[in-house]
Amino acid sequence: MTMLTTIAEAPDLTADDYLVVGVATCFFRDDDGVHAVKVIEPIPSSAWEALLKGIPTSYEIAAATTLGALIGGDTPEIPASFPADCQLGNEFAYRCIASARTYKRRPEAQSHIAPGEVYTSFNYSTERKRILNADRVVTKDDNVKQHAYTHQKL
Repeated sequence: MTMLTTIAEAPDLTADDYLVVGVATCFFRDDDGVHAVKVIEPIPSSAWEALLKGIPTSYEIAAATTLGALIGGDTPEIPASFPADCQLGNEFAYRCIASARTYKRRPEAQSHIAPGEVYTSFNYSTERKRILNADRVVTKDDNVKQHAYTHQKL
């Protein structure tokens, strides 16, 4: 499967389509320990509405923009209100296109913040750390324990 990298490859979207991008504090694990990293990523409409209800999140700041303003050119344009030490998340353009589709499908989610505005009133918390390079290692201890008579007819 090829990844979408430009708006031209998504014929159902235009450069004026709305989306929200945010800066999240994520963590990267290496030999020296766990280090905080600021990552810019699109926020889909369902997640955006949940964040506005006050759930704890690692997002610090979010900005409403249009798809063309963000990925219209050869390189993604980061909103000026974002900190300088941020980096783009994995598959950024592809995820922006997918996120813009969620706002197109649910236009009422666009009413919370106008394009060009910044939102900072999140319930910011890094209590549950989001590790970017975490490896999931499955062991026998992960198996569900069952009673001895689970599969017996009683």
